[in-house]
Amino acid sequence: MMMGPAPLTSVQTLSRRVGAALLIGTILSASPALAQSAPAPAETAAPQADPAPESKDIVVTAQRRRESVQTVAIAVTALSGDALAEKSVMRQGDLQNAAPGLSITKAGLTDSINIRGIGLASGSPQVTNGVSTYLDGVFQPPIASAGQFYDMAGVEVLRGPQGTLSGANSTGGAIYMTTKKPELGKFGGSASIGYGNYNNLNANVALNIPVTDTLAIRFAGLANTRDSYYKDLGTAHAAPDRLSEHDARLQALWKSGGFSALGKVELIERNTGGYAYRPIATTQFSADRAKTAAPWTVDYDTNPSNFERATLTNLELKYQFEGGLTILSRTAYLNKRINNVYDVDGTSLSSGTGVDGSALAQLGQNQFVREREYSQEINIISPDTGRFKYVVGAYGQRNKVNVRINNTTNGAVSLYIEPDTDKELIGLFGQASYQLTDKFQIEAGLRYSHFHVDGSGGVYSPARTLLVPQTGSEGDGRVTGKITLNYKPDANNLIYVFAARGYKNGGINPPGGTFAPETVMDYEAGWKSTLFNRHLRTQIGAFYNDYKNFQEDIINQTSGSSGVTNLANATIKGFEASFQGHVGALSVDGGLSFVDSSLSSFSLINKWLVPSQFSGYPQCTGSNAARCYNYNPDITTSSGGPNLFSPKWTWNIGAQYKIETGHDITVTPRLNYAYVGSQWAYVTYAAATDLINAHGVLNGSIAIDKGDLRFEVYGSNLANSFYVVGQSGKNEFYGAPREYGVRFSTKF
Repeated sequence: MMMGPAPLTSVQTLSRRVGAALLIGTILSASPALAQSAPAPAETAAPQADPAPESKDIVVTAQRRRESVQTVAIAVTALSGDALAEKSVMRQGDLQNAAPGLSITKAGLTDSINIRGIGLASGSPQVTNGVSTYLDGVFQPPIASAGQFYDMAGVEVLRGPQGTLSGANSTGGAIYMTTKKPELGKFGGSASIGYGNYNNLNANVALNIPVTDTLAIRFAGLANTRDSYYKDLGTAHAAPDRLSEHDARLQALWKSGGFSALGKVELIERNTGGYAYRPIATTQFSADRAKTAAPWTVDYDTNPSNFERATLTNLELKYQFEGGLTILSRTAYLNKRINNVYDVDGTSLSSGTGVDGSALAQLGQNQFVREREYSQEINIISPDTGRFKYVVGAYGQRNKVNVRINNTTNGAVSLYIEPDTDKELIGLFGQASYQLTDKFQIEAGLRYSHFHVDGSGGVYSPARTLLVPQTGSEGDGRVTGKITLNYKPDANNLIYVFAARGYKNGGINPPGGTFAPETVMDYEAGWKSTLFNRHLRTQIGAFYNDYKNFQEDIINQTSGSSGVTNLANATIKGFEASFQGHVGALSVDGGLSFVDSSLSSFSLINKWLVPSQFSGYPQCTGSNAARCYNYNPDITTSSGGPNLFSPKWTWNIGAQYKIETGHDITVTPRLNYAYVGSQWAYVTYAAATDLINAHGVLNGSIAIDKGDLRFEVYGSNLANSFYVVGQSGKNEFYGAPREYGVRFSTKF
């Protein structure tokens, strides 16, 4: 079914398109669904579904069902709410310390989330992220990064293309974050308060209230403040990376018979005190590094700031028929806004000559970005019993992105950058499995995605003269899918092989230029086992990815802003392994990932050769001679190499020992260590500027439990390692120093 390219004009139009698409899926699936609701005759009864996962089993829901991680043919790391706390995974960025193959690097406005080296390596609103992130089933735009985890049910990190259920923007994988839902007939909740160094004061609370037999509400809130890790030696007396964060979440669940309605409103407000830029060695402003050579010091003459606000709304309607057939609808609206002030050069230098021979100037930037998202998804989910199971559905999403940037030189505006982007994504999908025999199962899925984008706005001189229009349109669509063969020789082992096709939509390189969609074929094999009377669980897999029209972030020569080029090819291959084991009071877990990637050669503008004061200027054409830059001498050819933000090795290991002391008191010490290998941040592959060195982080805690009460002493980065965690322009970011403190929590 082909969808028209005309952009949506309202949420209602979006819903009507999705509803029409769903009607077709309903007609196609109605007969087998109704047949499944009737019991099969005894002599032809289908095999029973796997028993419900035991309480200690790890459960995943990414395939719209509750399944044990050991029975799904997906490379996935699943962490419960308790496991997140045990592994010191306090925020989305900490997930790379617990999930092999995942790297999350700081990039200023957006974090670069990459799985197996695929994800988001650009801050441009024209570029689609290759790792889709979901909160309570709703896709999250990359701006206004996720805050601290609290009142969480769990997180699932899915590796590899998710071209069937997760959609077009998941060529690298998907991350599903799920909060705890209201519970009927149960009054309870939790509370936690903690204090640590850097005046880190953190408190969160959750309260579940059963209003009636059919109605329950759940409130959860978070407040967190912390001083800056950095000392500013400059005149700005800035406090970058300080934190003031407030989050409130209200959910209501109404359930009667087979129908349930779950509504959520979440408000997020975060002030981080600005991004802690420091100039990279050998770049224009690195002469000032002599003042900032000490760890966690900066030298600013502009006071940076960062203020994020987000409103998240979500309505989930579900009806389960008597035979088990379920219809699920999810409607969401998100509004994310961010205001930033940058000290672009990261120094107090404003005169003289830089190490690259160019004149120095005081460079700053004021930035406002707003992204609004409307989405609607409808699923039809078959009963969990029987040989044949399926999910069919439709999805629609529209994003409106508004960017307003003022670049300043020596305190005066030098450039206005004001692009507006309107995106639309429509998808139809279905996935089914059939139990061929007691040991063999086949799964197959297809998805058709249609994408359209319109760009408007422009880049303007200080006199508001149009220098480069930010206009353009692009539309594309692709069929993606997956076919899997599962073999279960016994109840404790699963062996699987599959082939999957992923797709990431194209887009625009204003003014008027476009880039093509990216596609990938993914071939994987895996083995999941439960050994030694359920004392050890393992997950092992290998993969090979073949990319066509691979999208690489570059400087668009015409506009001088971030753009995209398509590479001839790219390949990524590797393997992953993880385990969870326990013997008596000792529990041990870990994960390992090896990724080998290769990009073809291509031409690009070497950003290191462009003086910082000309960043964002368009190419000189004769009509814009006053505000332009000639990029031609700075064009170079990349010889090809590993994909960006793709460490070859990542691994983690953790252990805890539960000591019973009597009087219903237990003491549990735990240590976690995570290693992230070196990775390239730019395709010129110069070690002095482009290489992010490997680092390891050691975290630990000692928890004392008595009933529902817990007292905990914690520490992160115990070795106080100083390491780079990302780049933006010609500046780099650093990881947090050693943090330690105490927490007291209770459940009731």
